[in-house]
Amino acid sequence: MRAVVYDRYGPPDVLRVEEIPVPAPGPTQVLVEVAATSVNLSDWEGLRGSPLYARIGGLRAPARRVLGSDIAGRVAAVGAGVTRFRVGDDVYGDNLGLLGGFAEFAVAPEAMLALKPEGLTFAEASTVPQAGSIALQGTASARPGQRVLINGAGGGAGTFAIQLAALAAAHVTGVDNAGKLDYLRSLGADEVVDYRVSDFTRLGPFDLVLDLVASRSVFAYRRALAPGGRYRCVGGAVPTLLGVAAVGAALGLLTGRRMGVLAVRQGPSQFEPVATRCLAGDLRIHIDRTFTLDQVPEALAHVGEGRALGKVVVMP
Repeated sequence: MRAVVYDRYGPPDVLRVEEIPVPAPGPTQVLVEVAATSVNLSDWEGLRGSPLYARIGGLRAPARRVLGSDIAGRVAAVGAGVTRFRVGDDVYGDNLGLLGGFAEFAVAPEAMLALKPEGLTFAEASTVPQAGSIALQGTASARPGQRVLINGAGGGAGTFAIQLAALAAAHVTGVDNAGKLDYLRSLGADEVVDYRVSDFTRLGPFDLVLDLVASRSVFAYRRALAPGGRYRCVGGAVPTLLGVAAVGAALGLLTGRRMGVLAVRQGPSQFEPVATRCLAGDLRIHIDRTFTLDQVPEALAHVGEGRALGKVVVMP
């Protein structure tokens, strides 16, 4: 099968298309003929090996040669212990543990997959699992009238998060670059901020901050919160994450402003509710661009350099 592989961390040009064997599913695994794989910031981090947590399992070289976790496709084979799926089923899910989506076939654990809704295309379904789970969990505490800020709002998780917070009747502020702000307004953002012009940590106070590109001081984030407010980050610079996890917890006890890293739960129970709301018309899926396997380097750069609006999808 054709797959996009890499053997060392680096820029997109370390990737290459290669013929490799089709993987065989284990007892509780499913072999998926991939129809679409959406690109996540975690793919960009895994390519570059940065931040340092992206090297977990492979400090000097990648632990897995093929990136791509958010897959959608058709079941080609199942392991002996698989009971929920059979050959020919259309499925989707976040295969973050095994990766392999930038290929014609990928193996995924049965527990990480769900049947694809008929109302979603393969491309649309591939955009939901990781981004939808992050957005759903990150905005779960949003309440009517609260001031909610989403930093990095123009990406996959951010565009879902803007909509979910707006549906909760919160007052929503979206932060990203100027080219994305009009679209954030169309999704329901009450206010938008160009991060290159304004410092959102001085614009609060906010009751909830979901930070998808954390890079600032924990003290700056604390400044952005109202008393009793909550700050949650997903990914970002290692010093920031360590500061939020350690100092942020102490500041929360002292000031009542709760700060922490969002430990994202995986699996169908976390992303299927988002797909259901997409089908109902409550949430919009925006696919910025689609790429082929040969164009995976460009696809990763498009996301990693912050140019993508919504999701980017690779279709073999």
